[in-house]
Amino acid sequence: MIDTAPHLTMELSIRSVTAKDRQCWDDYVSSHPQATPYQQYAWLKAVCDAYPHKNASLIAFNTNSEVVGVYPAILMVNPFTKDSLCALPYCDLGGPLTDTPHIEQQLETAIRSRFLKSKKSFIDSRTNRVNGDSPVDFDKKKVRMLLELPSSSDELLASFKSKLRSQIKKAEKNGLVYTVGRDVKLLEDFFRVYTRNMRDLGSPSHSKRWFQSISEAYGENHIFSVVYKDDIPVGAGLVLSVSDKACIPWASTVRDYNKLAPNMLLYWSLLGYCADNGVRCFDFGRSTYEEGTYKFKKQWGAQPELLEWKKIYATGTQTSSTDTASSSSKAREAIEGMWRKLPVSVSTALGSLIRPYISL
Repeated sequence: MIDTAPHLTMELSIRSVTAKDRQCWDDYVSSHPQATPYQQYAWLKAVCDAYPHKNASLIAFNTNSEVVGVYPAILMVNPFTKDSLCALPYCDLGGPLTDTPHIEQQLETAIRSRFLKSKKSFIDSRTNRVNGDSPVDFDKKKVRMLLELPSSSDELLASFKSKLRSQIKKAEKNGLVYTVGRDVKLLEDFFRVYTRNMRDLGSPSHSKRWFQSISEAYGENHIFSVVYKDDIPVGAGLVLSVSDKACIPWASTVRDYNKLAPNMLLYWSLLGYCADNGVRCFDFGRSTYEEGTYKFKKQWGAQPELLEWKKIYATGTQTSSTDTASSSSKAREAIEGMWRKLPVSVSTALGSLIRPYISL
């Protein structure tokens, strides 16, 4: 059971967030310089609407009843293992947003005292280190890739190297077209491409209900792009936004059509849309420094920012947390190989049962 009683200090009132707090929560997040789309109330709502998890987030008010900090977190209810606390599941970044480090410390203390009942329990915290003047060792580490966007798609296209522009034109010459929007057909076509790609990767996919929940919760702060070849969806992506920032949590293509360069047209369609609609920082998402997806994102001009994932224990001690999803083993490779042989309808049905309990 979640303890919803307020936690009072000399300066703050900290309590569990409710649906009634959505407006003040989102107002605070949208004005915070370090905010990401994942820290909006919409992500918490989508998780709890689609899956059997619970909103464990805290909100802090000062003595004037003004929001001075939020700590988005989800209690992942798992029928197979013990429940776990994640900030945040299914994405690269979560963690608190606050006015000061002192408030962040108080929010962390409050969430530990409410949810971590044993020495072995921990918060799975996913944060980032903002680039500063000090040099950062990125070697073999997880990073997110950020691209500063100009005020128009024309300016953006002109900033690309000729090789990149030619790859975009190649996709168009190959007869590919795209549609950007929020309607149900685009969600359906996105899901069709996504589930096919996840099957081919040997990985369980989220349910359609998950993406429907995201679409409903984010409203105008989300957009789909689908790339077509002769009316067949061959590439698709989903972008979320907050203020002047956007991120792309999912992008997929159908392997049989990759020679036509759908990925290039997909990313161009979304980057161009964002540039024309007030987005000034585009987050390409997680990659390992200097590996394949990193190099793909770098060609667009994106720069790395270090991801700092950690486990925070009940005592307050912290340990680094690596991306175990990328670790390889013979057992994992065997499972992925069998998964790839499944019909897409079967892998999608099985994935919807398994995926809620995988936090990445």
